[in-house]
Amino acid sequence: MIAAELPVPLSVPLPVPLPKGSVTVPTLVDAPVADPWAVLVLAHGAGANKDHAFLTGFAEALAAEGVTVVRFDFPYAVAGRRMPGPAAHAIATWVAVMDAVASVARATEAGPLRVFAGGKSYGGRMASMAAAAGDIDPAGLVYLGYPFHPPGAPDKPRADHLPAITQPQLFVEGDADPFIQPVAQFEAAVATCRDAHVHWIAGGGHSYEVKGAKRPAGEVGAALAPSVAAWLRPVAQRPLA
Repeated sequence: MIAAELPVPLSVPLPVPLPKGSVTVPTLVDAPVADPWAVLVLAHGAGANKDHAFLTGFAEALAAEGVTVVRFDFPYAVAGRRMPGPAAHAIATWVAVMDAVASVARATEAGPLRVFAGGKSYGGRMASMAAAAGDIDPAGLVYLGYPFHPPGAPDKPRADHLPAITQPQLFVEGDADPFIQPVAQFEAAVATCRDAHVHWIAGGGHSYEVKGAKRPAGEVGAALAPSVAAWLRPVAQRPLA
């Protein structure tokens, strides 16, 4: 299994080349008990890191569905900053992590595993930019609250690159998320994508909080795993090109 190369639950330092020198970022693997059928590389949102309760709950629940989840930190989080650094640094990190994971996923005992990329908000958007540029080649992309535009600024959409992505895309969105209002504008942008699906969380905000139904972040993340796994499985089973 992939966990044989990336031990659970130990962090593995991974070098990332940046313009001013290489940095190392920690990774963390949540692996199924047996027989993983796909891998999801998962990035955190701005202002968080790989150990956030939401990501932990989601990753552990997705591992229970049979998907190995590899989490990592962006360089700015490693440096203790809350605000993201240059997009180029995030994309370089995506390239380094995807290359490392893909090399392991190709050599599992059960045969090659499909490797997906995804992330919460900022982390997912950085994955989409890397995929659109051809810097990474995941089997598909999963966005947990895609930040379509800054709240209150629908005139500044972050979607021009999405139609260039050739891989299937899953947007897991709360329909009350201020980052995608008005919803019709967001849906129109998704419709320009080649292969995209939106899974809606009724009443959900940017972190899927629902008014009047407060739940721990880990529980909220875990609740998303079955729907994400249901989308991943048929994509993972598509014939290799």
